[in-house]
Amino acid sequence: MTLSSGSELLRGKQYTGPGIVVAFDAPRCIHARACVEGLPQVFDPAARPWIQPANAAAGQLAEVVARCPSGALHFLLASGETEEPQQPTTIVPLPDGPVSIRGDLTITTPQGEQREVRATLCRCGASSNKPFCDGTHSKIGWKS
Repeated sequence: MTLSSGSELLRGKQYTGPGIVVAFDAPRCIHARACVEGLPQVFDPAARPWIQPANAAAGQLAEVVARCPSGALHFLLASGETEEPQQPTTIVPLPDGPVSIRGDLTITTPQGEQREVRATLCRCGASSNKPFCDGTHSKIGWKS
């Protein structure tokens, strides 16, 4: 299934490069570093701006963005293509951390329903961005 509009996934700050827009929703980031390790020439936390989509091919960048477990990163290609939801949906509790989910998701948040393809949901109960994980479990020493 393809989401009806790729733009509904583009939350947060947007970075435009040749053939692609990358969106970063900072409160959703759990610092898994899949982006930094996947394309360090694009995702450089020491640089400003920290996302430089012109430093990689759009297709390669889309593949790395789709590895982001939290859903903090999303992409929209110039063709209108965005990430396809994983089938079947998977739910994986991460050791001493959040629940990672991938699929065709509708998540209820305090702001209303949100369409999503990837998310990490809080298990410790202390996140200030519920239902999403914000990394508080690490700060408070929560263990599962």
